[in-house]
Amino acid sequence: MATQIPETGALIAPKDGLSYVRGATDIPLSEATIGQFLLDTVARFPDRPAVVFKEQGISWSWREFALEVDVLAAGLLAIGIKPGDRVGIWSPNRVEWLMTQFATARIGAVLVNVNPAYRLAELEYALNKSGCTALVTAEHFKTSMYVQMLQTLAPELAQCAPGELRAERLPHLRTIVRMCDTPTEGMLTFSDLIEMGRTSLDAAALDAIGATLSANDPINIQFTSGTTGNPKGATLTHRNVVNNARYIAMAMRLTEADALCIPVPLYHCFGMVLAVLACVSVGGKMVFPGEAFDPGVTLAAVAEERCTALHGVPTMFIAELDHPDFASHDLGSLRTGIMAGSPCPIETMKRVVARMHLGEITIAYGMTETSPVSFQSSTNDPLDKRTSTVGRIQPHLEAKIVDETGQTVSVGQTGELWTKGYSVMRGYWDDEARTREAIVDGWMRTGDLATIDEEGYCNIVGRLKDMLIRGGENIYPRELEEFLFRHPKIQSVQVFGVPDAKYGEEVCAWIVLRPGEQMTEDEVKAFCRSQIAHYKVPRYVRFVDEMPMTVTGKVQKFVMRERMIEELKIAEPKTP
Repeated sequence: MATQIPETGALIAPKDGLSYVRGATDIPLSEATIGQFLLDTVARFPDRPAVVFKEQGISWSWREFALEVDVLAAGLLAIGIKPGDRVGIWSPNRVEWLMTQFATARIGAVLVNVNPAYRLAELEYALNKSGCTALVTAEHFKTSMYVQMLQTLAPELAQCAPGELRAERLPHLRTIVRMCDTPTEGMLTFSDLIEMGRTSLDAAALDAIGATLSANDPINIQFTSGTTGNPKGATLTHRNVVNNARYIAMAMRLTEADALCIPVPLYHCFGMVLAVLACVSVGGKMVFPGEAFDPGVTLAAVAEERCTALHGVPTMFIAELDHPDFASHDLGSLRTGIMAGSPCPIETMKRVVARMHLGEITIAYGMTETSPVSFQSSTNDPLDKRTSTVGRIQPHLEAKIVDETGQTVSVGQTGELWTKGYSVMRGYWDDEARTREAIVDGWMRTGDLATIDEEGYCNIVGRLKDMLIRGGENIYPRELEEFLFRHPKIQSVQVFGVPDAKYGEEVCAWIVLRPGEQMTEDEVKAFCRSQIAHYKVPRYVRFVDEMPMTVTGKVQKFVMRERMIEELKIAEPKTP
């Protein structure tokens, strides 16, 4: 039956036994652009600390940061960037990334987040799909030599003047800005761009451009990392990300007195929205430990800057907790933060609360296409709810759990989670077909299997495509992972299905053991047999040193599956 729910008012807990919830509306949505959002914070807290990049030796107040943003914005105007133009940013966590985020927004350009891990084909696709006219790039990141990769894609750089690129393989790209002072044929340096901005800076002119912008303008393209097909460019507006950041900060009880340690990547919503824009919303200090995540460096940054909040994916928190120098760092200043990005093991959450002083840490759930957070626990939720669910619906949003026909299921029943409201993206950039598949009558189909309990707390069971069916029995990997994670020898575990001629699929578990521990396959199976149904006991167990992951810490189960199919020499059955 269709959901019959009144159209107005909050519905934090489900009504009439149906898995449907609606967020509070007592705090109005903001219609500010990102530029206005920053300027409002600067006006309130001009001399409070705003930005710290430990590795680069940078420490700015809000007033100083806003001036640097304006200088860069003026530089972008000087090289011909106009409202609506796409400007790519390809870099690890550096101050230039942060400046570019706000400078593009100040003049209405669309920031295109390029994954720092992209190689040639992915980079070429992202730049061409989004139609980037300019790219701000680091020199390199880890083993990826960005400048050389760009020279491979655009050999024409050797013969062109900076800003006048005409490349066969990158037909839209005109300007490449390199984050260093070393001149490179065909490229501007970042310092060149800054100098152009200082020379031409006109704050009144920037304000005039800002007055023409709308909160509903697209401002950001984030490419999602799909397991099949080309990445999709989720297109977000000022209104999407500004409001999501505001409500995220409220759930954490963040204020101008807080300092947030940000080891998560800026190119991803976790860094850009849950961290940066959340701090801007309240005037809190942003602390960046380094270009890439390092557990020891992160712990040191928390201690040195007296951070009160810390963000991370579960694997980051595990690495911090298990770091050999963990006990030598004073983490007593910590209070809150967010664990998100992938399912959070309950035992990890408990360790974080007990050992890292994060008694008010929250769990957040969402997806890039919803700006990203739609559910979040609050600092005063009971610990059992904060460790076993992703919290309750965020303000001004709706969510429901549906079956395969799109009908709302009963409370506690598993189905696909759909969300609706201000946070839903404009669509996938230049891809109407995939946008229509993803958004149905304003509802974003998340692809996640979930339940909503009688109090409105949501639990993510797994991905629709991750669910495996063994001999007609539905098996949810998340459930098995939580169970196995309770074993004292196991540090992390991932469960997935591999093809099987008899049962259709069999259960496989990849396990990372705690340092110094040893374990056998039989030991794992014996642990399972006495406590879970026989069909859930893993047929295959592999002990590994690490899981294949994306840059943001998301585990790539499809890679594990492919490796097992190859190892076991399984012929994958063809299905409709």
